[in-house]
Amino acid sequence: MKVGIVTLMHESNTFADPMTPLAAFRRDQYLHGSAIRERFRGGHHEVSGFFEGLDGAGIEAVGLFATWTMPSGRIEADAARQCLREIRTALSDAGPLDGILVAPHGAAVAQGYPYYDGVWLSLVRELVGPGVPIIGTLDLHANLSRMAIDSTDALVAYRTNPHLDQRERGLEAASLMHRTLRREIRPSMAAAFPPMLVNIEAQATGESPFLELIAEADRVRAVPGVLSVSLIPGFPYADVPEMGASVIVVTDNDPLLARACAEQLANGWYARREAFLGRQLSPHDAVRLAATEPGPVCLMDMGDNVGGGSPADGTILAHELRAQGLLPAVVVLCDPASQELARRAGVGSRLRLSMGGSDGKHGEPIEADVVVEVLADGKFEETQARHGGVRWNDQGPTAIVETDDGLAVMLTTLRMPPMSLCQLTAFGIDPKDYKVLIAKGVHAPFAAYAPVCPTLIRVDTPGITRADIRTLQYRHRRRPLYPFED
Repeated sequence: MKVGIVTLMHESNTFADPMTPLAAFRRDQYLHGSAIRERFRGGHHEVSGFFEGLDGAGIEAVGLFATWTMPSGRIEADAARQCLREIRTALSDAGPLDGILVAPHGAAVAQGYPYYDGVWLSLVRELVGPGVPIIGTLDLHANLSRMAIDSTDALVAYRTNPHLDQRERGLEAASLMHRTLRREIRPSMAAAFPPMLVNIEAQATGESPFLELIAEADRVRAVPGVLSVSLIPGFPYADVPEMGASVIVVTDNDPLLARACAEQLANGWYARREAFLGRQLSPHDAVRLAATEPGPVCLMDMGDNVGGGSPADGTILAHELRAQGLLPAVVVLCDPASQELARRAGVGSRLRLSMGGSDGKHGEPIEADVVVEVLADGKFEETQARHGGVRWNDQGPTAIVETDDGLAVMLTTLRMPPMSLCQLTAFGIDPKDYKVLIAKGVHAPFAAYAPVCPTLIRVDTPGITRADIRTLQYRHRRRPLYPFED
């Protein structure tokens, strides 16, 4: 038997500018055929799990098309159409396939395609026909649509945030495919959509209130006939009608059971909606709190959440640390121009830089005299299971400079989410040498930073990924939707 593999992943922040061009996908990942297996071999991504699971079942895995780029603004129309052409061509060239494993993100928005994942999944269904099973994975931050449900036989979402179980979910999808092809099961899928938005700060699966919700999902998983249960809090920074929470239940040929279980979980979730509003600690109060805690303290810059599509050059927390004198500290800023100036000056040189704060939404630039400490190519490897499941990372040419008062600034050429501590340690930064580490994320940094930071504090900084969603102007979201409407 042969099973094709397609992944097209993008988390689209509709509040971010500019839009995402095809060149971004080609830069980060744009693969066909056997190159897909080579890229994901031995990794922690769900596509790695696809290959591993199919190989173990004796099914030939056929890489079709795999593309991904960093979370950013909406996908340009030309890029969206080109990716659809790539899928069409890859499926045509592959010949007959017994099944398709798919890995959308679930929160992709393209120009002209408000729910782009549903568009490309429906294309796959159209091309392979109704009799070929399509089974896949979803990010925990998917904004689910009926189009995605109608186009697939079974979808399973990550269960952890930070996302440490991507490989396991890929293995789960591959197992469902194997069992389906052997006619051991016949998946029936149902989805429910509680009318609520889950604040990004309340989406940690290892903390209350999500822990209690997971316990309920585990009880449903134990029901005879239930194959899979997914709780999806959604991605709040995509202003589309699908934005919000959802629940998926897959059963063995029992659509009524799938529907009943999905609605039961959705109703229980909605009944607890007030618990998912988040804490929303201000930058000033967060720095004051950090001063009382053992270091290094990790301050998570939620308003400049790189993994949510922000520019990665927010300076608000760095300014607050300097104002309150809580140093030494480390911050990573995507600032190609400052990086290049530091590189031209050379290691050991002293110069004045204006760093970060490019768009005025995430703080003013840091104006300071600095000494250039490190110059590097910006490439590093993460061998452990970390959020995103990416092993090989490249943030472009990188410079590390330090101000006179002890603020170390890593200047990168490309945006890089703080998913790996190797982003610091690979270039000589020892976390133990600092009182505060600023990580531009919400939950993704936990797996990387918790082993070295006794205290991690989420901070409601201003920006296009701000935790306080009341500051964002939505025009296309569904209504009613809590907490906008009670």
